Amino acid sequence: MDIRVGLGSDIHRLTEGRPLIVGNVHIPHYKGCEGHSDGDALIHAICDALLGAVNQRDIGYHFPDTSMENKDKDSSFFLYEVMKIVDAQGYEVGNIDTIISLQKPKLSGFISQIQQRLSEIMNMDPSQVSVKAKTGEKLGFVGMEEGIQVDAIVLVKKK
Repeated sequence: MDIRVGLGSDIHRLTEGRPLIVGNVHIPHYKGCEGHSDGDALIHAICDALLGAVNQRDIGYHFPDTSMENKDKDSSFFLYEVMKIVDAQGYEVGNIDTIISLQKPKLSGFISQIQQRLSEIMNMDPSQVSVKAKTGEKLGFVGMEEGIQVDAIVLVKKK
């Protein structure tokens, strides 16, 4: 069986007055992610992991932040399009594992909703999408509530 893995990561600054979108789910908070699109760091990291697994560069290559077409765009569009690229390369996703590092707000009450939404976008079973949340233990930019960091790893297999 031909299997591949891909690793993705994304970081966004948190800013007052922006919506906090994580995995295409709106999280109530007074700060949200700065970004050219909606700033959904979880989806951006997953896109990079998927594109890396099939050797198709990164999200910025396919959806540049210099393009006005991508300004304030819902990141679920990017993930949907990346899934088409994975399919066109002859692969399907085995599973995805992610870690969201965010000091506040706590995401534990949103994990199942995020998993469900991501699985809908990618047309996968929610059991194939692992979402974990960590704090920065008040250390670094995450701990100081200045930003969010997300890491994602995916396994894809030849269809």
